[in-house]
Amino acid sequence: RLGLERADTAEKALTVIVDLLEKYGQGGNCMESHMAFTYHNSFLIADRKEAWVLETSGKYWAAEKVEAGGVRNISNQLSITTKIDREHPELRAYAKSKGWWDGEKEFDFAATYSYVNTARMTTSRGRYCEGYKLLNKHKGSISSEIMMEILRDKESGINMEGGFMTTGSMVSVLPQEPSLPCVHYFTGTPDPER
Repeated sequence: RLGLERADTAEKALTVIVDLLEKYGQGGNCMESHMAFTYHNSFLIADRKEAWVLETSGKYWAAEKVEAGGVRNISNQLSITTKIDREHPELRAYAKSKGWWDGEKEFDFAATYSYVNTARMTTSRGRYCEGYKLLNKHKGSISSEIMMEILRDKESGINMEGGFMTTGSMVSVLPQEPSLPCVHYFTGTPDPER
């Protein structure tokens, strides 16, 4: 929200977020229940001209600029691997000091800062993988209706049921032509299927 308030481009919003992360860190319960459950955050940040993925681990972070015409998703795991366009200035040194990275092989943010096997990220069954498949299936022809259909999908786990439930979804249409209005759709119920 502060990125939206304080920046007029996606990259400037990214800078706002990482500056706040450096100054204040992150934390807090991610659920309204009393169960103590926290995690590090990921963000999709877009404007009419470009989009970024920002992923964090404590105060450390990596950002990937989404390729023009490309598709990108996030879902409860680090997904930035070796394509890193901006990063915390001490990201690699910290990983090396912890013994997570030897400084020799190619740096892979998700592999270094999480337990995820990045080779299996897009092939194993899970929300990230299923979202990746659905976006790529429609690449080049994604409309707001197709995006809503993807966000309603229960079989993939994108629209989650059970202990953790998806409680809202948002689809934004951001035309590159500045004279056209941006349109934002939000779910009005606790279940995006409705």
